[in-house]
Amino acid sequence: MLAVQFIRSLPAYALVRASRGHPAVATGDLSMLHLGDVEEPRLPGPGWVRVRPGLSGICGSDLSAITGHASRYLDALTSYPFVPGHEVVGVLEDGTRVVVEPALGCRPRGLEPPCRPCAEGMPGRCERVTEGVVGAGLQIGYCADTGGGWGEVLVAHESQLHQVPAGLPDEAAVLVEPLACCVHAVLQGRAAPEEVVVVQGAGTIGLLTVAAVRRLTPPRRLICVAKHPVQREHALRLGADQVVTPDRLFQRLRFATGARRLGGPDRPLLLGGVDLTFECTGSGRGLDEAVRFTRAGGRVLCVGMPGREEVDWAPIWQRELTVTGSYAYGTERDGRRTFELALELAPELELERLAGPLFPLGEYRRAVAYARAAGRLGAVKVAFDLRDRQGWD
Repeated sequence: MLAVQFIRSLPAYALVRASRGHPAVATGDLSMLHLGDVEEPRLPGPGWVRVRPGLSGICGSDLSAITGHASRYLDALTSYPFVPGHEVVGVLEDGTRVVVEPALGCRPRGLEPPCRPCAEGMPGRCERVTEGVVGAGLQIGYCADTGGGWGEVLVAHESQLHQVPAGLPDEAAVLVEPLACCVHAVLQGRAAPEEVVVVQGAGTIGLLTVAAVRRLTPPRRLICVAKHPVQREHALRLGADQVVTPDRLFQRLRFATGARRLGGPDRPLLLGGVDLTFECTGSGRGLDEAVRFTRAGGRVLCVGMPGREEVDWAPIWQRELTVTGSYAYGTERDGRRTFELALELAPELELERLAGPLFPLGEYRRAVAYARAAGRLGAVKVAFDLRDRQGWD
């Protein structure tokens, strides 16, 4: 089958790091990405099925791996080489259209009894992600044995598949996985009706967090931080009360909350501030700012995937902030699976307006370069389109 593989090698990693992830290096002949014919993944055991991807998104975590900026913490939780792609809408052999819930917890791995997090319905926290019928990997798309959405076939366990409603287009369904991540984060945050909430960042995760906050836990005021005009338009459409640019962030939040601003232009801080911040950039700068504009006793949720970043912990200590990570999805407090909630929300959000441009696998270098500059180019979710390859033998 045709696939884009991520093949880890120390020379290529060093070269990509030295180039600071320059697109020509990160996707070139000496990079860790390689397009070619690879062996189709085998079915690992009972309950596993083959899926032919139709659309597969390019995620920020994919870009971090490609450019050598992913945290080395993840190395032991990944098996190589792997086919990337965990934001997937595809078809089964009987023609059923599905989205893939990629977390590889105990049930797909065939492990009984399940670990405590999996027993509680939280496979994203699985403690046995290197055991069972497939190799190490937190998710499909980071596991050598499952394939991924950047290839013609992947394998998934039946517990990881959710049927797509007939009226939901592929261009919307490909965003269900990131939407599920944001639903999970928003239900962790539990904004109260009287609170002021900030969503820091307006890429895919930031915009979908805005949408989930507005519909699941609407606060008194919802503010989104966005760099680019198209991001501003989407944020307002999806439910933000106000959109501010990064350069005016502290000034606008001061006015919105009645806080007092201290410090110079390079390192401002607010005495007072917002109640809850969803940090969706995954950057050290984003988190460093969030802990300086979130009020004492407030909460910061890290939704965007971070790497090894430098953050000043003094505001966290002095303000007694609660800083929480939010990863993946599972079973929420009301007993419903996150993906079910995301699929219910998806039709009213018109997610297809966030999708595109779409690229064939053969143009993977151009697709990755476009995804890295998506905001500046007026795009949100760049994806691969494999629908011309969905026929079954």
